[in-house]
Amino acid sequence: MSTVTTPAGRAATAPPAPPRRLLDWRLRFAALSLIWGFSFLLIKVGTETYAPFQVTLGRLAFGTAVLAAAMAIRRERLPRGARVWGHLTVAAFLLNALPFSLFAYAELTIPSALAGICNATSPLWGMALSLVALSEDRPTRVRVAGLGLGFLGVLTVLGAWQGFDGLDATGTALALLGSLSYPIGWIYVRRTLAGTGHSHLSMTGAQLLLATAQLAVVTPLFTTLPTHLSVMPLLAVAALGALGTGLAVLLQYGLVAEVGPTTAQMVTYFIPVIATAAGVAVLGEALTWSTPAGAVIVLVGAALTQIRPKTGAGPRQ
Repeated sequence: MSTVTTPAGRAATAPPAPPRRLLDWRLRFAALSLIWGFSFLLIKVGTETYAPFQVTLGRLAFGTAVLAAAMAIRRERLPRGARVWGHLTVAAFLLNALPFSLFAYAELTIPSALAGICNATSPLWGMALSLVALSEDRPTRVRVAGLGLGFLGVLTVLGAWQGFDGLDATGTALALLGSLSYPIGWIYVRRTLAGTGHSHLSMTGAQLLLATAQLAVVTPLFTTLPTHLSVMPLLAVAALGALGTGLAVLLQYGLVAEVGPTTAQMVTYFIPVIATAAGVAVLGEALTWSTPAGAVIVLVGAALTQIRPKTGAGPRQ
């Protein structure tokens, strides 16, 4: 569920000491896991009344408002330069507008638990794409084994041996495409927005603003205004944006600054567990043995794809 533009290639200077936090990083890590894990439940509730594009537009609008408030408090400005804004427009589409919409449409026909598990395949897609698109990202036996194991887990979740009986192929495909969109966006950002000199908060604030504008153009073309505003779905969309997009980004920034990107990214492996538990406990979604078993295989495979060979150089971020 990452929505963050994180340009690489900054100068290797020592970062300033992070300010003392009111909450221990483990508590913030747990909060981020819960927020992103419950996001799939909130999408499901929102799409019960509102069209998927409307849910996505609301999510982006509320998320942008949170980041705008954070930027105002920290007195940060939006980035400048036509080139930066052009690349951010593409990043906004690949990392926000497209995957958020795909997951919203997917959950019209598939359980929120399955959507959460499909989201966990993002590191697998990322590893496969990086081997082609990033020359410095070389395969190892462990990473290739993790890739194969991860996709075996996907087939287990989907019940391939049963011929995908009872599975909505279109909804599942949309969720997997949404997961694929994230690493495509990350690779694009890494190639085009490295070393811009702007802060992550400024870049992501602009990115969400652009994604909101994109959905504001598209949504009226494909949807009509709802005849009435249902309170619970509206609250779900507001929470999805303010917490699952806005606050989650701020929590992620703090974790990366305090404990490093490797530890912060471990939140990815808790999301499908929480999404599955929330879907079953709150929404009463059905659960067969293949879903949690396949999810574990997916997560193990995804973890293996993140193991990189040790070199004499310092860690790259």
